[in-house]
Amino acid sequence: MKASARFIHVFTLIVALLASFEVLWPRYLLKPEGKFSDWLVEKHAKTLKADTDIVLLSIDDRSQTQMEGLVGRWPWPRSVYGEVVEAIHRQGPKAIVFDLTFNERDTDRTEWDAAFNNAIRGKTNVFFPYVRRELNQAAYVVQLSKFAPILGLSATKDADPDARGAFLLPLAIEKSEWRVGTVNFLEDEDGVGRRYELYTNLSGWLVPSLPARVAQDLGYQVPQRDNFILRWHGELNPYKTISFSDFYADIDREKPLRSNTEFKDKIVIIGADASSLTDQRVTPIDNRYWGSNILATAIDNLKNQVFVHTPPAWTMLVATLLSMFAIYACFLWRINALYPAIALALLTPLAILVTYFLLGRGILVHIFIPLVFVWSYYFALALREYWIVHRSYQATIKEFGRYVNPHVVKEWVAREGSEHMGERAESREITVLFSDIRGFTTLSESRTPEEIVDILNRYFTLQVEVIFRYNGTIDKFIGDCIMAFWGAPLDNPQHASDAVKAAVEMSEVLEKFKLELGDLATDFDVGIGLHSGPAVVGSIGSSERKEFTAIGDTVNLASRIEGLTKGVSRILVSKETMLLCGDALDFEAFGSYKVKGREQEVELFAPSPRKLT
Repeated sequence: MKASARFIHVFTLIVALLASFEVLWPRYLLKPEGKFSDWLVEKHAKTLKADTDIVLLSIDDRSQTQMEGLVGRWPWPRSVYGEVVEAIHRQGPKAIVFDLTFNERDTDRTEWDAAFNNAIRGKTNVFFPYVRRELNQAAYVVQLSKFAPILGLSATKDADPDARGAFLLPLAIEKSEWRVGTVNFLEDEDGVGRRYELYTNLSGWLVPSLPARVAQDLGYQVPQRDNFILRWHGELNPYKTISFSDFYADIDREKPLRSNTEFKDKIVIIGADASSLTDQRVTPIDNRYWGSNILATAIDNLKNQVFVHTPPAWTMLVATLLSMFAIYACFLWRINALYPAIALALLTPLAILVTYFLLGRGILVHIFIPLVFVWSYYFALALREYWIVHRSYQATIKEFGRYVNPHVVKEWVAREGSEHMGERAESREITVLFSDIRGFTTLSESRTPEEIVDILNRYFTLQVEVIFRYNGTIDKFIGDCIMAFWGAPLDNPQHASDAVKAAVEMSEVLEKFKLELGDLATDFDVGIGLHSGPAVVGSIGSSERKEFTAIGDTVNLASRIEGLTKGVSRILVSKETMLLCGDALDFEAFGSYKVKGREQEVELFAPSPRKLT
């Protein structure tokens, strides 16, 4: 197994395991998942209208201010609520639900508590809240079996007859009028309330919540489970709200200003929304959502039988793993990394739209964690792929830098791509140069091999620097011979003139190098031949070993011309090369020569140093 495939296998397994734990038992991504889902829920809630049969009678800031002159400062005498209950009850509401706790008797004004109890006595559609506490907290501890009829508890087959529970009970209300339910606010681990309790199981005793008790008494079906996800409506205050003081002021008017049927067949929730009472919670809709609106939402959901469900976590895990497998296959089979990126870029908004659509059907799909893992998995493999390509790019630059000016290589790679650079051979118009050392055999006889190698390396270094400076490409070194060409791999319209200029400067560099050789310079010279024409250029060779080279008749003729320089001129170029140079250079004609393999003689020229800049 290749190291690349082995890495993908191991990395995929690790990410799959991490995704499995996080999707099934979210921990580290729970908060961002919640925020994303809350954003979708908030957007969807704006499309839903609250039930118009649920009305809030709100003790707001204005009520506290206006009622102070009538009944005194807050908290008001409970007889006030008695008057309001009787006034609402005369209109024929479905239910009157208090979102106010009456867990302490008013020992200083017992007559007012009595007036309140007289007002609610016999009215079977008035409901009150109480709070469930832990046994070690300050609360009223009761034996559940004894209080079951009063609190509306249901016994399961596992009910413990001796079990106890701790509650803040509405002690100011006579027990005979206790139609009660809990109002404990459920917060998820990130501190946001998204669910409401239905029944709390205390040692086998089911304690109903206030919404469950109201819905049950009104004949609505209540799911038998611990809690349910709320389906929100509208924005911050979706339910019709009436100021408590406005309604109270109208009770004793000789000619009421308000309709005497505004609460007919309504579920009226009496709650406190005054800023000083701070009955606010963090919800998907807002960070300061009034508790009475949460209660109203829960009753609304039960009344209209609209619930939000989440699919089993394993379904999202399967979707996550299948998506990762598709990406895994793309990278394993060396498919262009751009294609899975495009697919993910298209599928991600589609998944969000589908999630939003399903939310309208009461299904909340948590897709944030799966998307995070799928995208992270893709980016990790893409980054690794980039690193491999980058290393290949650097290796290509280094390798072809032996033949071509590194700046030319970088430009070529930018155009062609490092993966395919030079792979395909193609016909190009080029100028080929051969440069061979004269007197090398004599030089070799008088020096040690180490000295010869050192001289050649120094000479080749100087000549290659010239070739690169004129955008030439080194094809190969054949003993003491240099083969180079111009016009490939990058197009170069002036390949002929660049090649001839390079040849002239190579001759000048040779003269300087001969000064370094001292006595050895007498027999040290070079011959340079150039010819322009078509040739096949590219990576040529076997599957195990290739080299970037040029082949064809143009190459052969350039080599033949170099062989004709001895005793004629240090530099000779063909007529084709001379004509391609145009007016850029001046040339001196050296006549026509018979060349092996050609029937016609070849006209040769030498560049004149008069016009080389």
